[in-house]
Amino acid sequence: MANSFGHLFRITTWGESHGGGVGVVVDGCPPRLPLTEADIQPDLDRRRPGQSAIVTPRKEADTVEILSGTFEGLTLGTPIAMLVRNQDARPEAYSEMATKFRPSHADFTYTAKYGVRNWQGGGRTSARETIGRVAAGAIAKKILRAQFGVEVLACVQQVHHLSCVVDPETVQVAAIEANIVRCPDPTVAAAMIQLIEQMRSEGNSVGGIVTGVARGVPAGWGEPVFDRLEADLAKAMLSLPASRGFEIGSGFGSILMTGLEHNDPFRMQDGRVRTTTNRSGGIQGGISNGETIYFRVPFKPVATVMHEQETVDVHGHDTTLKGRGRHDPCVLPRAVPMVEAMTALVLVDHALRQRAQCG
Repeated sequence: MANSFGHLFRITTWGESHGGGVGVVVDGCPPRLPLTEADIQPDLDRRRPGQSAIVTPRKEADTVEILSGTFEGLTLGTPIAMLVRNQDARPEAYSEMATKFRPSHADFTYTAKYGVRNWQGGGRTSARETIGRVAAGAIAKKILRAQFGVEVLACVQQVHHLSCVVDPETVQVAAIEANIVRCPDPTVAAAMIQLIEQMRSEGNSVGGIVTGVARGVPAGWGEPVFDRLEADLAKAMLSLPASRGFEIGSGFGSILMTGLEHNDPFRMQDGRVRTTTNRSGGIQGGISNGETIYFRVPFKPVATVMHEQETVDVHGHDTTLKGRGRHDPCVLPRAVPMVEAMTALVLVDHALRQRAQCG
C-alpha cells in the first residue's frame, strides 16, 4: 500500500494537513511493551511547529492520543492507533493555491496523477504527515533500546554553507538538544541560527544536511539483495518531505580513495570481530557488521518563499503566485526527529525479521 511502510513492524499513516487530524496505525508491535502517551509526546514536541523562532509559526500542541493496542499501560500485540488533532488549520490562507500550482511543490504532480488534490496546505504532501512516522518511530526507538540496546539519534550537520564535524561514535543527544537548530557544535549552531533568521527576514529559505546515527546495532541485521539494510534506510530517508539524497559511511567521498585506503581492516577485540576503521558506515553486503551505522541526508530549501513567483494555473494559463503562508525558513531542525523515526522503523523491522529467521 502506498501509505504503509515496513514488513513485520508495519505502519500506515493517514490524514491531511488541514483536515481533522493526522495519525498512524502500527501493526506488529510486540506485546507487553510498557507504552503510554508519555513515551510518544517528547519526540512529537521536537517535531511540532511553533517550537522556536526559526520554524513555522503554526501553533499546534500536537498532543497524541493512543486509541487502541494498549491496556493498563502495556501493548497488546494488536494494532496501535494514534491520533493527533489539527488545531491551527487555516485553509483560507491557501485559497490562491486552489487554482494555481505552487513552484516545486507536489500540486501539479498530484493533479496529474489523481485528477484531484487537497490544496489546503498540501494535504498529504505536507510535512504534517510525518507526525504519524514520528509517533511510530518513538515506539520503535523504545523497542530498540529496551530489547536490543540500540541507540538512535540524528543532528544537523550543515545549513547552507555552514557545517560542523560530527563524530558518530561520540555525538550526544544533550549537545544536539542544547540549541534550537539541533547542531551539536554550539559555535556553528549560533551561526546557523543567525543565517536562518536572516532567510526568514528576507522571505527566503535554506537547506542543509542531517546526519543519522545508530549505535549498538549487532552484526547480522539486513538482507543480502533487495532488502539490504542501507537500501531500506535510503528508501526511508528519501520518503521524507524535502529530502534530496542519501549517503552512508564514506559516501560520495569514497570515489577519491583507492581500495586499499577505503577498506576497513578486521581485528578481534574483546572476543568479537571489529573493524579498525568504519568507512562502510556499519553495513557491508547489505547486513550490519556490528559497528556504528551513520549516514547523511540532504534536505532542500523549503519551496514556500515569501516572493511572487511564476507558475501555471489549473486551466493551463501562465500566471504568478504571491508569496504567502506559514513555512519553515529551514526544515532541518524539525527534520532531526523525522530522520530518527525512519531510522528506528527500519532497524526495528529488521531486528524482528532477524529474530524470526534466526532466533
